[in-house]
Amino acid sequence: MYQDFDEVNDPSRGMARVALLRHWLAQKGLDGFIVPRSDEHQGEYVAARSERLKWLTGFTGSAGVAIVLSSRAAIFVDGRYTLQVRTQADPAVFAFESLIDNPPPNWIKANLGKGARLAYDPWLHTIGEVKALKAAADQAGAEIVPLDMNPIDQIWEDQPDAPLAPVEIHPSEFAGELARDKLARLAATIAKDGATHAVLTDPSSIAWAFNIRGADVPHTPLALGFAVLAAEGQHVLFLDKRKLPMKTEAYLTQLVDLRPPSALEADVAALAKSGASIALDPVLAADRLRMLVVENGGKVVTTPDPARLPRATKNSAEIAGARAAHRRDGAAVARLLCWLDQQEPDTLDEIAVVTKLEDVRRSTGEETQMPLRDVSFSTIAGAGPNGAIMHYRVSRDTNRPLKNGELFLLDSGGQYQDGTTDITRTVPVGQPTDEMRTRYTLVLKGMIGISMLRFPPGTRGADIDAVARLALWKSGLDYAHGTGHGVGSYLSVHEGPQRIAKTGVEKLLEGMILSNEPGYYKPGSYGIRLENLIIVTPAVDEPGGDIAMHGFETLTLAPFDKRLLRTSLLTRDELHWLDEYHRRVLSEIGPMVGGEVLAWLESATAPLPRDDKD
Repeated sequence: MYQDFDEVNDPSRGMARVALLRHWLAQKGLDGFIVPRSDEHQGEYVAARSERLKWLTGFTGSAGVAIVLSSRAAIFVDGRYTLQVRTQADPAVFAFESLIDNPPPNWIKANLGKGARLAYDPWLHTIGEVKALKAAADQAGAEIVPLDMNPIDQIWEDQPDAPLAPVEIHPSEFAGELARDKLARLAATIAKDGATHAVLTDPSSIAWAFNIRGADVPHTPLALGFAVLAAEGQHVLFLDKRKLPMKTEAYLTQLVDLRPPSALEADVAALAKSGASIALDPVLAADRLRMLVVENGGKVVTTPDPARLPRATKNSAEIAGARAAHRRDGAAVARLLCWLDQQEPDTLDEIAVVTKLEDVRRSTGEETQMPLRDVSFSTIAGAGPNGAIMHYRVSRDTNRPLKNGELFLLDSGGQYQDGTTDITRTVPVGQPTDEMRTRYTLVLKGMIGISMLRFPPGTRGADIDAVARLALWKSGLDYAHGTGHGVGSYLSVHEGPQRIAKTGVEKLLEGMILSNEPGYYKPGSYGIRLENLIIVTPAVDEPGGDIAMHGFETLTLAPFDKRLLRTSLLTRDELHWLDEYHRRVLSEIGPMVGGEVLAWLESATAPLPRDDKD
């Protein structure tokens, strides 16, 4: 199994651990400390050693921050985790705050006393974050203090060791471009940005640039490390050699100088002393790197990670791999949904479904000689009210039966060497209510609206987010998450910079893969989310039009549950899209399944009636 179901949080220890932290801070003459849910690379997934926020608070979500002062403490999460955090963190210790409505800088201005000294670990905060924190502290008449050691590391007695998973070469048949050619492109970008060097801090960028993959963090094939790329001259990769099998080390030494991670600070300082202009991404790079450059006389060039857009815009090999991975994954999901339909209500629980889904994904990969490498994230399997917790993760303590008359939300994905998948389907257990059917259909209308969209070059994710919400808004409904995130190529299932959201400022470019996942959540009752992955297609001329338009190709292949549809709420165009999508699902997935699964798939994808009067 790639997932375990043991309860991982222990809020009963929050008070004792916060007391230990306060004692440490008092000894150092400090009034507080900021604990982000991040590591030195600012990634979504972190190694067990870096789960400092979880250790301190019990909160297991992928985004959050805690601030501990001498007399109060708060934990900040976004809309995905407002329910979850209340079950995991101790309300007697932490006040619950919104990362969006009352972010840490605002809270600091209101709660930090004049003259207070609030500490932070400069390796765990980006340049942009520290700038905002400093401005807030200045307004409060306080000070933020960078530390050269993390206090959590000092008081966490059984903290795990740093990961040392083996690094493998990602074959060019899947990468689509040799690493030396990628590195040449990146060097040209660095020079164009006016820098002599750039520090890559995002392991996804390093994996993409050097065509390597690792296993240092859960569910994402990353090798944790840093790279310093040169506009001219030799590049340097800071990676623990204990991770490198002989073949991988021989491959990398042809591309780059290999140095231990412990040498990074001294090497960046030496470059700065030599007068280098070093490019740092303010959204990704740790503030410690900025400090090293500035304190040693170098110049910081503030510019985005040079690999982010090349990585996000998939080449033809990556697109072909994504299509193939989604066909296999669709066959696995069809097997799971067929099996699920055969089970009686109250005979299954969430863990049983997660286990079965992983089994069918693994067996489907074995049949097609492209094995499942991992799940792409911890499966969200929410029965009834658990489905209303947007990023719910089932544990043995929360495991719930699939009960008659409820909905079951299943959000999952796979990591295959040729692609990364992410799919959500919501199904009824027994007979759904009219409200469930209506709101399911409204969510589906939003998904179809994005799927059918045509848009001009230069369009941003923020420009189209409302399309997915329109039908819900008309009924006074909404959802508290973005409509779509970027997806990597056998990399992170949540890849930037592209996204479809109110905050999605990046232009949508040909070859970008995104999710399309509107939803609706009724706390204490049920959740509905429908998700396909889509890819931005080339801009083409429209008949009679003036502007070439992009569109989306849908990658995910799995039927929607017709028992939850109210076809009277769908327009003629929406019904046509749904029938054509189901026809394609049957055409591409049908040859990969047989017997009862094929019979089920034929029924699940049959054309919809046009005379629904409900």
